[in-house]
Amino acid sequence: MDFGYEDEVLFPLTIQVAKTVKPGPVTLHAKADWLVCREVCIPGKAELEIVRKIGSTNLPASAESSDYNLWLRLGSKIPDPFPSGAKIVFAPTASGFRLAVTTGQREASAQFFPSEQNILNNPAAQTVTPTATGLILEIQKDPNLAAKPAQLAGILELSGGRNYEIAAVPGTVAAPKPPTTALDAVKAAGLAFLGGIILNLMPCVFPVLFIKGLSLVQSSGEEKHKQRGHGLVYTLGIVVSFWVLVGALLGLRAAGSTLGWGFQFQSPIFLGLMASLLFFLGLSLAGQFEIGLTLTSAGGSLAQKQGYAGSFFTGVLAVIVATPCTAPFMGAAVGFALAQSAFVTFAIFTALALGLALPYLLLTLQPAWTRLLPRPGAWMEVLKQATAVPIFGTVIWLVWVLAQTRGAEAVAALLAAFLLLAVAGWIMGRWPAKRIPTLAAGLVIVGAIAVCVYGVTALAAPATGAAAETSSPGATRWEPWSQAAVDKYRAAGRPVFVDFTASWCLSCQVNERVALRTQQVDAAFQKANVALLKADWTNRDDAIANALTSLGRSGVPAYVLYAPGNDAPTLLPEALTPGIVTDALTKLPAATSASNR
Repeated sequence: MDFGYEDEVLFPLTIQVAKTVKPGPVTLHAKADWLVCREVCIPGKAELEIVRKIGSTNLPASAESSDYNLWLRLGSKIPDPFPSGAKIVFAPTASGFRLAVTTGQREASAQFFPSEQNILNNPAAQTVTPTATGLILEIQKDPNLAAKPAQLAGILELSGGRNYEIAAVPGTVAAPKPPTTALDAVKAAGLAFLGGIILNLMPCVFPVLFIKGLSLVQSSGEEKHKQRGHGLVYTLGIVVSFWVLVGALLGLRAAGSTLGWGFQFQSPIFLGLMASLLFFLGLSLAGQFEIGLTLTSAGGSLAQKQGYAGSFFTGVLAVIVATPCTAPFMGAAVGFALAQSAFVTFAIFTALALGLALPYLLLTLQPAWTRLLPRPGAWMEVLKQATAVPIFGTVIWLVWVLAQTRGAEAVAALLAAFLLLAVAGWIMGRWPAKRIPTLAAGLVIVGAIAVCVYGVTALAAPATGAAAETSSPGATRWEPWSQAAVDKYRAAGRPVFVDFTASWCLSCQVNERVALRTQQVDAAFQKANVALLKADWTNRDDAIANALTSLGRSGVPAYVLYAPGNDAPTLLPEALTPGIVTDALTKLPAATSASNR
């Protein structure tokens, strides 16, 4: 089987006319050869000519208008160049080739028409597997094809009549996953639920949960239905926050953005405002002022106020500070969820939200368990003030992240905003529940927000990323990640280890210090001759986001070990130990790792 055209076809050609040619009519000659095929092929040929005028600058008239109408009718069917932001690579398989097409959106159908003969087994079916950002196309090669082609050139037809002229280059393409079943979705929801429970123990979430635990001790004398109401409202705050976050993520992806879990921490404005919010909360916990007492007169309430609004806000805050963390079981579940339909995505993230809310919700639904908690007393004020310590620790971490991405100018502006917030807190503590001082404090807070936003955007120049840890073992052997670097080392027969990380990811920083940057692991890397690549996602990077999506992940940390050859990569767990890494390295082909040193 070959490919051909039915009815009519337009071949556009560009004709260059010398400036010395005089205006007027000119005769264009053409010799055409073709085959007319059904069961057999019959050759045909003709010599053609047409007269056209040189020098016309307006819309053509008379005979030339037919050219214009022809172009209007058929010009839109000519394949377009492949979009600059899109990507297409291919990798050989046992029976043919596997094309990975990345367009930024889920693609449902495709057909590839090669521009060269004897490349594909044309009658064979082409299998399409949709992905979150495109598709994977499986095609069979011609049985007589011996050498791997340097590129696959031709026409790619996508759904909706979109046609592109492509030239796919060699690259790494993972095997498509089998179709998703309902059981797969249930398993992912279960993993998300477990990940949400474990997320309560992460250092970014535990202080917020502890604050809510203190409020539970204070309200232990309340009626049972009120305690249960607090638990349900807290859960609602978490669920709604997850829904808003996921809705924004899916909406931005549908608009063409390539984003993943924790994407908001790539925004310096979000980092600055989040650090300011936690700093202000820490001042209140440390005893400078009482948020609830001061803001009650203004009609507001936050996490410390003993009301349903406080419970809802605490759930929102828990979600905000949880997003830079990825607990065990979460990575696979989140990556799976964002590659599914909107309904499945929301269902899995709802399971994650319920897991995060579960510990506090259980205490409120089982009031008898609160008897195990100590009675309210003076100790609570001391413990509340001590809780400010991890809150301020989180602020220090956020300031450090901002310094990595925006530089010293942004940090100086943020510290100035902290100073204004401290002044506002002093006013609220000195004159609590007073209308005019509360208004003055509000104006100072607005000024702090303005200084923060202006400082991290207009004053700061983006930094180059996280500072290199040159003192850690093997730090100088880590190279910046790129798909070209992965392909280069794999083509040379070397194993490749990729660390997908970000400065704002606490789990990433812990894993790097306890596992990846240790003497034991570095020695194992050197023994196996592993190429080390670091994919820094601190700032937005669509290439890294697409690579994570192709691996079934949508956030960091992610750790990938590529064995030499075309084998599928090995994904390591989100929580690393030196033993996990060295065990994965021992499974590499020993002969290959030794022969390329």
